[in-house]
Amino acid sequence: MAASSPYQQNTTAQNVLLISGIILIAINMRPALAGVGPLIGAIRDTTGLSNTMLGLLTTLPLLAFGVLSTLTPLFTRRLGIEGTLAAALALLTGGLFLRVIPTNAALFGGTLLAGIAIAFGNVLLPSIVKRDFPNHTGIMTSVYSSVLGLGATIAAGVSVPLAFDFNWGWHWALGAWGIVSAIAFFVWLPQLKDLTLPKNDKSFRKALQDLGRSGKAWKVALFMGLQSLAFYVILAWLPEILQDRGLTANTAGWMLSLSQGMGVLGSIALPFWAEKKKDQRSLVWLLLILEIISLAGLLFPEPDMYWVGLWVSLIGFSLGGSFGLALLFIVLRTSDTQTATELSGMAQSIGYLLAAVGPTFFGALHDLSGAWFIPILFLFLVTIAKLFMGLGAARPQKIS
Repeated sequence: MAASSPYQQNTTAQNVLLISGIILIAINMRPALAGVGPLIGAIRDTTGLSNTMLGLLTTLPLLAFGVLSTLTPLFTRRLGIEGTLAAALALLTGGLFLRVIPTNAALFGGTLLAGIAIAFGNVLLPSIVKRDFPNHTGIMTSVYSSVLGLGATIAAGVSVPLAFDFNWGWHWALGAWGIVSAIAFFVWLPQLKDLTLPKNDKSFRKALQDLGRSGKAWKVALFMGLQSLAFYVILAWLPEILQDRGLTANTAGWMLSLSQGMGVLGSIALPFWAEKKKDQRSLVWLLLILEIISLAGLLFPEPDMYWVGLWVSLIGFSLGGSFGLALLFIVLRTSDTQTATELSGMAQSIGYLLAAVGPTFFGALHDLSGAWFIPILFLFLVTIAKLFMGLGAARPQKIS
């Protein structure tokens, strides 16, 4: 059955249900990771894990993203996009509830299962936009990428209060998000009535080989990877950096929430703005200049909370905008849904395998140096590399 655009044939009620499902899927794509950073200190005190091992809590999902992303088209050819997303939501719910069990094995096992599930959602959300909203790609990318950021913002802000103010403990503060993913699963179930299977006119292996020969595809992938590396480092370690500067755990958690909230604004504004421009290179320059300024601020932090708030806001806006731009590149640089799915898989596989190095390496640099200066210098190098990849990805040209 060839892929089509069911959105254009649906009733208003069906369209509302489809968009609601997309939004609920998106809001579940980040809390499993964003809730960990503010609770790093509590998890370390309870488990005795080192900073390097704690970094693995963020790295494990990224490894799952990297390994599973290229395999997603194999699942969609059998289950359709709708069926694959339903299976992913069920797996995510199980992984999140598994983290409630007070053992290190359950913590890491649940984190891995959640990462596998999120990998499918990461790849397929751009495909849904390409398929069902071909004339509104910018606004729909803004919607779901901003909701991704909103989920991270809420998780970062409420983790510490749930764990300590409400006495849930950090296990339930992390695992309670399984309730939200279960709701998303049931809201999504009506979409299974009309599975849309992609054309099978090109082998999976041949598709990857074709993309692997495209310089443009590699630039899109590496831009997404370097953006993700920086994002997950900040997600995992910003609260710890700020606590070492004298902020309380609660305040540091809300600073991370502020950063993620500004990321939501970036995710809303940049895709909508970028879709109206034929060439997006000026936007790449703007975002990465803001990122450099914010890293400099974190490198030499001021004791005044105004300045701390400014630096975390700038880096949040920059990383959120870069993420929205990377997702939009997947849509703008392809000509059909199947190619968009394959490019999304390639970009997120290569990208997240690269990003997986970040949190653990960043934590290891801190363990070795005993300070945050050298780890933050590492992020400067990442930003410079991201600039070159982003400029190539932003050049107007379709991937053939």
